[in-house]
Amino acid sequence: MKPFLAGNQIHLLRNGGEYFPALIMAIDNAKHEIYLQTYIFEPDITGIKVGAALKNAAQRGVNVYLLCDGFGCKDLAKAYVDELKVAGVEVLFYGPKISPLTLNRGRLQRMHCKLTVIDGCVGFVGGINIIDDFDTPFTRSPRVDYAVKVQGPILTGMRSNVRLLWQKLCLKPLPVLALNKNNIAKTQSKLMRARFLVRDNLWHRRTIENAYLAAIKSAQVEIVIANAYFLPGLKFRHALRDAAARGVSVKLLLQARVEYILLDLASHALYSSLLRQGIEIFEYHKGFMHSKVAVIDNKWAMVGSSNIDPFSLLMSREANIEIEDVAFAKELRQDLQQSIEYGANIVSTDDWENNHLTKRFFSWLVYGLVRLMIGLAGYSNSH
Repeated sequence: MKPFLAGNQIHLLRNGGEYFPALIMAIDNAKHEIYLQTYIFEPDITGIKVGAALKNAAQRGVNVYLLCDGFGCKDLAKAYVDELKVAGVEVLFYGPKISPLTLNRGRLQRMHCKLTVIDGCVGFVGGINIIDDFDTPFTRSPRVDYAVKVQGPILTGMRSNVRLLWQKLCLKPLPVLALNKNNIAKTQSKLMRARFLVRDNLWHRRTIENAYLAAIKSAQVEIVIANAYFLPGLKFRHALRDAAARGVSVKLLLQARVEYILLDLASHALYSSLLRQGIEIFEYHKGFMHSKVAVIDNKWAMVGSSNIDPFSLLMSREANIEIEDVAFAKELRQDLQQSIEYGANIVSTDDWENNHLTKRFFSWLVYGLVRLMIGLAGYSNSH
């Protein structure tokens, strides 16, 4: 795993309300190139704005490369894609459009990244798709999610990563641009240590998971994880158990609203053992929670696209930022605490053990089914 790099400026962006204006402003200021990777691109009120910014950039001579996932964007209208292409935006799709029930190993490997790199001097990493915050069923509350705006030395690795993937997919060389390294914004604020992490199916299969495990094993006071789809393997669960056993406060903020019923039920199969080990579980009910973040000991933080489930940790292409900075970690920790206090309910051990027998029974059946599907697809069930 590559070392942390010092000298980065990283801003936390909460939900689309902060993320999309920052993203669009950066696109509007682009001079040379834009790489944007997203799992979902929905041409709703927000997607139209982002698309318009990309088209405007292309029309003023910027090289614009939009990479969408073939399954996440399976419903994206061809007419809209053609509209982007006519304006000069290059559009590619990662992987074919597939049935979600397929067991084909290669087709389950999705591009789940939400990653943008502009002119090699500003980047965005997080869990936020190109979709409006309020595009959620059965709720008027916005989807809860996070991203970061990044400037600094880690942009070099981020740019190399997006260029390499684009070249691999389009099978033709990209223009060689002599980008000015002095474009990196200078700031008087404290600069941070961070590293850019990717998970792929070649050289970086365990990178994100290993970063989590190392941080959890070194935790001394508190671990707070907010994750939309939480179905960790044995190593991850044992690391949390061991942390709780040595007196570390372990808090999990998970979603209460059901979006994908199989994953939701499978994750509930783990509740009993986690609760018995002294791990606190909070379910966010105010709206949909799409977060993939963590804070440990108010000095380490993780923000990105990777869920803590087999699909993210074993199959998908993911991108995260790992940050060592007290001020950033405290800012994220405070935001998570507000979600816990004002939008979540704690799951008590007694209530879960005594009042949810039917749900617990079916959750174990579904958990077994999910693990079987992963095994049939050719992935290790001992993960």
